[in-house]
Amino acid sequence: MDAKTKYKAKKIKIVFFDIDDTLRRKETSYMPESVKVAFADLKAKGILTGIATGRALYGVVPEIRDLEPDYFVTINGTYVIDKKKQEIFNQPLDPEVTKAYVDWCQQEGIAYGFAGKDKPVVSERSQLIDDAMIPVYGLCDVEPDFHLTNDVYHMWTFAENNAELELPKELAGHVRLVPWHQHSSDVVKNGISKASGVEEVLKAEKLKAVNAMMFGDGPNDMEIFDYVGLKIAMGNAVPEIKAKADYVTDTVEEDGIFNALEKLGMVEKQLNFPQLNLAESEGPVATIKTNHGDLVIKLFPDHAPLTVKNFVDLAESGYYDGVIFHRIIKDFMIQGGDPTGTGMGGESSFGGSFQDEFSDELYNLRGALSMANAGPNTNGSQFFIVQNSNLPYSAKELSRGGWPEAIAENYAANGGTPHLDRRHTVFGQLADEESYKVLDAIAAVETGAQDKPVEDVIIETVEVSD
Repeated sequence: MDAKTKYKAKKIKIVFFDIDDTLRRKETSYMPESVKVAFADLKAKGILTGIATGRALYGVVPEIRDLEPDYFVTINGTYVIDKKKQEIFNQPLDPEVTKAYVDWCQQEGIAYGFAGKDKPVVSERSQLIDDAMIPVYGLCDVEPDFHLTNDVYHMWTFAENNAELELPKELAGHVRLVPWHQHSSDVVKNGISKASGVEEVLKAEKLKAVNAMMFGDGPNDMEIFDYVGLKIAMGNAVPEIKAKADYVTDTVEEDGIFNALEKLGMVEKQLNFPQLNLAESEGPVATIKTNHGDLVIKLFPDHAPLTVKNFVDLAESGYYDGVIFHRIIKDFMIQGGDPTGTGMGGESSFGGSFQDEFSDELYNLRGALSMANAGPNTNGSQFFIVQNSNLPYSAKELSRGGWPEAIAENYAANGGTPHLDRRHTVFGQLADEESYKVLDAIAAVETGAQDKPVEDVIIETVEVSD
């Protein structure tokens, strides 16, 4: 993401979202949890939110309503309300236009439909219509003469050759076709669009277009992309929308909305710290069996996949069997994994060394399993377990230094080696109290030159289980 786009984000006061294939997948109804987090974070920062959709309000599914947006721009901009359901804009089609449209559909031999204020209706029942409408509105009532007694906000075409349909000149002077489905187009009043609906919201809030941002994916987002100050296309968007976008984010399933907002500095990444909640952390468990007792360690493959694979592969091959902890410093750490026992040997399961894997969610807390190295990206077979239980810094000092609050509090309460963070890859954590007792017992052994124990502390074997 370039600096120009990030600069535009500083002016944003309201963010609008399309629904289908932007907030949620239309085919599967999947909406990532990160969308809820994004809405909550935007609200906490005082940034307004709005839904801008071709759907009518009755087609906005409960999980979208539960996001509690400040505004709903619906039916392609013809009906706009705020979160208190107060009308901001209400403009149905001229009845003469709807009548002329029905006449044209009947001449063409195609089915049609109407979006009323309170419900959608269709002119007939067919599989083609149901395939288009059910994912959005469910099974629609059949009322071909609905337009004679009700306001109509936009209309639909339904046809096998939908892409080939062209309105006659007399109709094209009033409405236009906006494709949204293989067999259907919205029939929308000229001069009215989701963009004009957004404009009505901005007038109500006394904001300018430069203050508005839009997430979209489809053809009916084109006008709004031309209007707002900052536009983000989903990774699954049509090429035309991507071409107009300031930034193309990930797909719905890949948390595209949250990822874009986080890159723009408009929301903060939600961090989970598996070391602080081992019971809910998924991953294998390694038991380092020593002549002083067992060290049971939960591994974190999601955060450090290469490092965990290296350790597990070496363990399962018997590489660590009989190897000593060659360097032990009380109130610091215990280090092992070198088959030469000198601190100068060992190689990875990949052959040679491999790169660091630093995570914002893992730290060198007391009990952390980390990789020893000789500088950046020189990981091999050697590892250490942090033993220090005393830290001269308060949680407040560490927080000011950039550590997350929960991690800072753990460091201050339990100890660790924060100066090693982002220098040594953390990939596991001691899993029970007995292991900490063994760790402290090993750290207390008598050592001689180069911090090597006078009597060998031996890794008998390392067992790994799922």
